[in-house]
Amino acid sequence: MPAEPANVDPPPHPLNALTTYEIRDYRRLLESAIKGIAADAPIQAALRRKLDAVLAEQDERTRIAHARA
Repeated sequence: MPAEPANVDPPPHPLNALTTYEIRDYRRLLESAIKGIAADAPIQAALRRKLDAVLAEQDERTRIAHARA
């Protein structure tokens, strides 16, 4: 469990500028933070919005990769 899940630092660059590994790691960090706090915690919604943005970026990258193949 994270010591202070509300302190999930934003990535050093916008999501679209992160490497595949950086975005994967940021996703894992957000997922851990979400699991580590109560479902009714006020920060929960903000963390989920960030995770949704990460998932959308990953989906977009997958879509682009499949379009090139």
